[in-house]
Amino acid sequence: MCSVVEAVEEIGSEWRLIVLNDLLGGEKRFNELKRSTGANSRTLSRVLDDLEDGGLVDRRVEDRPIATYYSLTEAGRHLCPVFQELEAWADEWLPETAEAPSADD
Repeated sequence: MCSVVEAVEEIGSEWRLIVLNDLLGGEKRFNELKRSTGANSRTLSRVLDDLEDGGLVDRRVEDRPIATYYSLTEAGRHLCPVFQELEAWADEWLPETAEAPSADD
């Protein structure tokens, strides 16, 4: 299998991409990720487990107060230029969403 296909299979689900992109800004608690991504608890938990199993996300648990923190591993941080390139490609090559006409039109 082509390495590009393997990479897309590892990070390619919509929720995985959303969580990875969100964690590019730094470590976040579970509820912070839930709010910022819009994922429900079950989906977010599953995605974080998958990303942790894939070596892209680290989980850190604090006892006092009880909190779980998530951050990107080195491998996860190395996705930043990939996201930047995909964004640049999308900006150039994907059709822009047409704006809805205003009430004055």
